[in-house]
Amino acid sequence: MKPKVSIGGQAVIEGVMMRGPGIIATAVREPSGEIIVKQEAFTPVSDRYPILKKPMLRGVVALIESLVQGLKALSFSAQAAGDEGDELSNKEIAVTMMFSLGLAIVLFVIIPTYAAKYIHSAITDPRLLNLMEGVLRLAIFLVYIIGISRMKDIRRVFEYHGAEHKTIHAYEAGVPLDVEHVRTYTTLHPRCGTNFLFIVMIVSIVMFAFLGWPDLWIRIVSRIILMPLVAGLAYEIIRFAGKSEAAWVGIAIMPGLLLQKLTTREPSDDQLEVAIKALEAARPVEEL
Repeated sequence: MKPKVSIGGQAVIEGVMMRGPGIIATAVREPSGEIIVKQEAFTPVSDRYPILKKPMLRGVVALIESLVQGLKALSFSAQAAGDEGDELSNKEIAVTMMFSLGLAIVLFVIIPTYAAKYIHSAITDPRLLNLMEGVLRLAIFLVYIIGISRMKDIRRVFEYHGAEHKTIHAYEAGVPLDVEHVRTYTTLHPRCGTNFLFIVMIVSIVMFAFLGWPDLWIRIVSRIILMPLVAGLAYEIIRFAGKSEAAWVGIAIMPGLLLQKLTTREPSDDQLEVAIKALEAARPVEEL
């Protein structure tokens, strides 16, 4: 019998974080070779405020919660894997999120929006100008992904990313969660964060194309203000794609899946063991 709940995950330093119904589990392999697992009870804010479960709103809420929980898991994994320092405090997590958000705005909003003005003399159609800006934004994103994928430490995280996807595939298929069975599955998954980011890029290209071509700062501010709407729509697309088996949906999400070939790598058996431990700790008790 196949499981009926949805479990998501994230690769961390020498480990994997899995998020199940009401619980988040992070498994990390220590330098000694032992796998340690941290379990935390988790209640989504949307359970306390049901209005946040409405379409479009739930995507933004889920994204913020994923960022917060992801940073906590990364902090724990860094410490468990032997890096110096304590786990991040709530204040440090907030500062890190603000810094990351600021960097994303600079890379994917300000730079492409500013650079697009240099083609204004050759192209006057506002829709075409906005489309070119979107293409430039997508190009920066791809260069960024390719660049970090060449870093040795990041490549190892990407191996755990592959282990996470294989384990979730095996869980969703209802097969035994052991290395032998999990190994057979693909490292690509339609609900992956990489796929989400790619769809965010595509949705923003289409949406921003109809905003006209006002002054530079108005263009920048308008894009920042509309990003929650873009993220919410992208989340609904990912949610639909994860449940649909229609052929056209598979074709539509193929570019995002192919992009995962950059952000995932084939994991070792040791890495699969860590991902399996994380998922087993995050799955509902009644399934055990």
